[in-house]
Amino acid sequence: MLAFDDAGSNRSVVTHLRAYLAQAALPEDGRLPPERDLSAALGVTRTELRKALGTLEAEGQIWRHVGKGTFIGNRPVDTLADIAALAKRTNPAELMRARLIIEPEIARAAALTATPMHLAELRMCQARTREAATWRQYETWDTRLHRTVAEATQNTPLLGLFDMLNALRRAVTWGRLRSNPVKPEPDHHSFTEHEAIITAIENRDMNGAAAAMRAHLRSVEHNLLARQSSEPD
Repeated sequence: MLAFDDAGSNRSVVTHLRAYLAQAALPEDGRLPPERDLSAALGVTRTELRKALGTLEAEGQIWRHVGKGTFIGNRPVDTLADIAALAKRTNPAELMRARLIIEPEIARAAALTATPMHLAELRMCQARTREAATWRQYETWDTRLHRTVAEATQNTPLLGLFDMLNALRRAVTWGRLRSNPVKPEPDHHSFTEHEAIITAIENRDMNGAAAAMRAHLRSVEHNLLARQSSEPD
């Protein structure tokens, strides 16, 4: 069990919690482990953990749903019912057009306001996508990378727009046919495209970040819609 003095206790636990979340392989929905497991993993009491979770929740880093658990990121801006209803009225092509309008501008803003912590998180997510042993692991870290770009804007409405699009993306039916059913190939297009996005953000190249994100989403659009059209009727 870690020993903290009273004055620095919460700050120290928050620091350890941030480090844990930066490395944790969370499930696709971003749910954190139960408090009992999390406090044991961090070596802190549940009281100390709850105070630290409260700090991160106030910062918008996590959100809690009574009866369901604690999740990384901001509380979704729309209810599941709203997302489900909207998903029925749209399609993958329409959703990709929306992403192409919004996400390049999010990347542009991120290049101006990203902090060293955001940049480190982006590099960590990039490494995890390359190390992924399955498509599910890859998609979890890919989503986290894109959300970190949105978080780097330090703009609540932009982050809310991203979360809404991401929730809608999960609800819309996509083709899931893969040329490699196990995991991404070493030369998967996203690896070099993510590198271009992150490098532009690191260099404070706002136009470059927007262009790199647009090019990446064009590749995603081409590949996803090609799989969609190749599915049997």
